[in-house]
Amino acid sequence: MIIHASMRTDIPAFYSEWFTNRIREGYVRVRNPYDPLQVTEYSLDPEVVDLIVFCSKNPVPMLKYMDLLKSYRTYWYITITPYEADIEPGLFKTIVSKRKIIEAFLQISEIVGEEHIGWRYDPIFIDDKYTVKYHLEQFEGISAALQGYTKNCVISFLDLYQKVKRNFPEVKMVSKEQRKYLGERMTRIATEHKMILRPCGEGTELAAFGADCNGCMTQQIYENAIHMSLDMPKKQFLRKECACYLGNDIGAYNSCPHMCKYCYTNYDEKSVRLNRINHNPKSAFLIGDDMPNDKVHKAVQKSWINGQISLNGFFI
Repeated sequence: MIIHASMRTDIPAFYSEWFTNRIREGYVRVRNPYDPLQVTEYSLDPEVVDLIVFCSKNPVPMLKYMDLLKSYRTYWYITITPYEADIEPGLFKTIVSKRKIIEAFLQISEIVGEEHIGWRYDPIFIDDKYTVKYHLEQFEGISAALQGYTKNCVISFLDLYQKVKRNFPEVKMVSKEQRKYLGERMTRIATEHKMILRPCGEGTELAAFGADCNGCMTQQIYENAIHMSLDMPKKQFLRKECACYLGNDIGAYNSCPHMCKYCYTNYDEKSVRLNRINHNPKSAFLIGDDMPNDKVHKAVQKSWINGQISLNGFFI
């Protein structure tokens, strides 16, 4: 099975100590965000966990724990965008520069291999400061820095979820013309730097330019990374325009101090502060601890690896 760590928060950036404690203990507990007394317990035994997928804007704090992950197959999505403190205030409060994040990306790639790491340049929005020209210049620069260290680059254009509208009311949708203009040029830049551009949740409008519009967290990407075929259970995708295989997420909403203005997982800064106060690195839960009326059920887990070996997309 696959564990996601996490689409709800940035575990490597803010909760790396907690995560490594969970690795040592061998299990983790996760509250249902819509019914908090319903708790799922996941085993972290490498015999049943085929892959741990990390999503992070700042993986630097995890670097010192990489040896602990040697027993696991991992895939890393690291977000490197051109935005500054007006958009990503929490990232700049950590005093970690984008250059440091690029360096961490290169380090992780050298440890796990270029097939086990991808770069996210998302979400994209356009305004008077972050113009189309600015995006293309920054995208070119980051692409050059990451060449040879990843094969995958994911882009998406900002979706105006309700939380985004509340926290970022001045932002506007990227027009279809702008999406196509950027998509065509970004596809070309990515190709020049030996990467596949993968628009996520954007339909197929960029396929005509050579982008791979099949998704960014797909079975194919994971199989190509681990060189194994997976018998993954069929499940309904969360969005019809997104074929990503999500689930088994061990994070928690309203717990990411990056406080990016475009974030869809945080309600507001007060909620994040309260959850940070309730974080205990020794707890089985990311936020809080056991509660008297918890209903804990152990997830049914097994390895999805079927024994076939993948070699450059072919199974033998």
